[in-house]
Amino acid sequence: MSKVNFEELRKKLNETQTYPSVYMFKFIMSAEHRKIALIENLFGGDAEIYTKESDKGKYISITVKEVVMSTDEIIDIYSKASDIEGVMFL
Repeated sequence: MSKVNFEELRKKLNETQTYPSVYMFKFIMSAEHRKIALIENLFGGDAEIYTKESDKGKYISITVKEVVMSTDEIIDIYSKASDIEGVMFL
């Protein structure tokens, strides 16, 4: 996601979210253990992490539910995830 999209996301979050709240993050990537670990390490120990592999096992979706305290916290996690090659987020 480019910076412009982060600012658009920030605006939408500020309009729709109240804090603290449970936020659901969603990622899709190739099913590489290293990438999965990098995503999981973006979150605290209390985060609920769910994974689902594609039928052929080539891709994986990761859904994370975590308590966040601000829009900036959400943007920070998505920004760090965008540095991981091949990771898409919804």
